[in-house]
Amino acid sequence: METKKRGSFGGSFGFVLAAAGSAVGLGNIWRFPALAAKDGGGLFLVVYLVLAITFGFTLLISEVAIGRKTKQSPLTAYGKLHRKSKWIGGIACLVPFLIMPYYCVIGGWVLKYFIAFLTGQGAAATDDGYFGEFITDKGQPVIFTAIFLIGCAVVVFMGVEKGIERFSKVLMPILFVLVIAIAIYSLTISRTDEAGNTVTGMDGLKVYVVPNLDGVTTKSFSTTVMDALGQLFYSISVAMGIMITYGSYVPDDTNLVKSVNQIEIFDTLVAFLAGVMIIPAVYVFQGVDGMKSGPALMFVALPKIFAEMGTIGNIIGTLFFAMVLFAALTSAISILEAIVSSMIDRFEMKRSKATVIETAAALLIGVIVCFGYNFFYFDAKLPNTSPGGSAQILDILDYVSNNVLMPVVAIATCILVGWILKPAAVIGEATKNGEKMGRRLLYIVMVRFIAPLLLLVLLLFALGVIDL
Repeated sequence: METKKRGSFGGSFGFVLAAAGSAVGLGNIWRFPALAAKDGGGLFLVVYLVLAITFGFTLLISEVAIGRKTKQSPLTAYGKLHRKSKWIGGIACLVPFLIMPYYCVIGGWVLKYFIAFLTGQGAAATDDGYFGEFITDKGQPVIFTAIFLIGCAVVVFMGVEKGIERFSKVLMPILFVLVIAIAIYSLTISRTDEAGNTVTGMDGLKVYVVPNLDGVTTKSFSTTVMDALGQLFYSISVAMGIMITYGSYVPDDTNLVKSVNQIEIFDTLVAFLAGVMIIPAVYVFQGVDGMKSGPALMFVALPKIFAEMGTIGNIIGTLFFAMVLFAALTSAISILEAIVSSMIDRFEMKRSKATVIETAAALLIGVIVCFGYNFFYFDAKLPNTSPGGSAQILDILDYVSNNVLMPVVAIATCILVGWILKPAAVIGEATKNGEKMGRRLLYIVMVRFIAPLLLLVLLLFALGVIDL
């Protein structure tokens, strides 16, 4: 009766698409290409891939197994596994609560640009100051944030199978097709400068995939590893309660190892293709320097590039922001579900009530985040702020949740699974139907020793305690 009340996925396909939809978010679209461009292209890709099949697999299967084993959301799952570990669940639930408001604000920005290109106003988005004028406006960002948030709330309100699973089965294939189509088009772009030199999208692809070892030192390589680790950590949606929540909806006869492998492949493939979409196009029009602009890449640099493409640029821009909007929605829905599910399990609320309460809270905080660029504007310095840079409310929430709390949750999870419950608890859950776990020994070594050590270094690096 408990599983029926909480809801469940209809099968492994729905679970994989929903989990992949959570993993494929805004970070994959702009952060992955920017880091790849900064850290030697193919070198970053190789490091990321190695970490994905070791570190990523370890955290992902641990959380999914915890969810299915307890049939609980993060707030209550840890306590059910080990009474003294309830506090981990509290922090794991706090993370999505902090992320949801500002993620919806950014989702509102994406929605604004999608509508601009859809209505043929993409050229206006290329004006200098367009993005700044929009986010500092006192009304528009709030409206777009509310629309985006309500869209997420409707899907979560409908439940697991009728809402999240059905939504993912429609949206994820469309997103994947759009990513492939834009990536292919990006490779066909070319531009001849005034000197007669022609630069093509294939030239940009080489910059992206061929490892650049020029000037690589121990320090720069360590930075690349930390960048790849931080990106992977954020990308696969661990340490924020999402995978525990989705794992709790997975039927007992589902092959967890196979499903986790599929999620890994899908997420890594989309992250890679995001780079193929963006880096060749940016390289053609703005060179290597244009690829390192982070969030500005999506809202400032790319609209200008679409404009330079001529008439087809507005079409490509529309498709691109539609794809980014879909990615943002699937991720935001999973973040909201982690909180709603926790409220259902801990306080025995109805889904409808829990969804309304959390939506209202996220909207209130989201409005404060929007006002962080006008009414509540201030400059703050964070340990990871670039020289000359400043942080606002959105940046602070992002730093606390992603750079501090998520590593703490992940380290605590590794200690719980690796040393208190022992790895056999997760391995037993993942193979309880007779499945084989090919990376069994790797998992044991990773969860007990390597993963917590890497996470500790990542946390100290983010806090500014160590400087690689």
